[in-house]
Amino acid sequence: MAGAYFTGCAVWAFKDWVGDFYPQGSKAADFLRLYCDRMTTVEGNTTFYSLPDAKTIDRWASIMPSGFRFCPKLPRLFSHQGKLVPHIKSAHQFIHTLAPLGDRLGPMFLQLPPTYSPENFTDLQEFLAQWPRQQQPIAVEVRHLDWFQDPYGLRLNQMLAAMGVGRVLLDTRPIYDGIDTACEDPQIGSERKKPQVPLQPVVTAPFTIVRYISHPTPAVNQPYVQDWVPRLHQWLHQGTDVYFFAHCPQEAQSPAIAREVYHHLQQAGTDIPDLLWDGVEQQGAEDVSSSAQLSLF
Repeated sequence: MAGAYFTGCAVWAFKDWVGDFYPQGSKAADFLRLYCDRMTTVEGNTTFYSLPDAKTIDRWASIMPSGFRFCPKLPRLFSHQGKLVPHIKSAHQFIHTLAPLGDRLGPMFLQLPPTYSPENFTDLQEFLAQWPRQQQPIAVEVRHLDWFQDPYGLRLNQMLAAMGVGRVLLDTRPIYDGIDTACEDPQIGSERKKPQVPLQPVVTAPFTIVRYISHPTPAVNQPYVQDWVPRLHQWLHQGTDVYFFAHCPQEAQSPAIAREVYHHLQQAGTDIPDLLWDGVEQQGAEDVSSSAQLSLF
């Protein structure tokens, strides 16, 4: 059975999408509904900084349709304060707080800081052992460079695979390669605060999370898109669920990059449904055409 493909961005509340990704005149209160009409998943980046209250989560649950996936990042209070195990009870409460999302709650991910090295392997292992993995899938994003070298990388992958825990694949190559074109853009310089880590496209669970940091210049970005398409196609064909999140230093371009990868996958013969965004645009064009015809009479 083929895997499911979910695509989206880091956020839904980005006002500069109005007039392009969102219709002209869209209000902030409508952003989540409009986003869910166009994409199938979102990174819950907001939960990294603060935990939404119950009323907010209930509102999200009332808007997000069945089939949509919200993939929250664990709060930095758990992941960026040294050891993980002391925060396991709070992490369990975090899961409980988000439970009203029901089947809209996708895999969570634990982003570890560059200071969290393989010396903390036992701490990470114990934290994941106490995580309710069968009920709530989780993936791990590591940033200390030693995690990408053997024997530490091999040991990490083996542990994640044995537990059915995903490994978040952070691809920052587009903003670090081609320095001459990137250094002139201060936004790219800001985005380069993300670590320059090797890409190791390893799947350790029935799902995988890809965080793709694209270059805003299409010509620079193209080789990396072409590199991802056959890999994603293969994983989906093998039955792996894929969550692909497009980031861009110029955030206004992120939705279009997600759509570009989606269309390339379709052109490669990947059996995925038409992107919701395309259907919304087609419906909008048909409505405009109908209105124009009615105005003639």
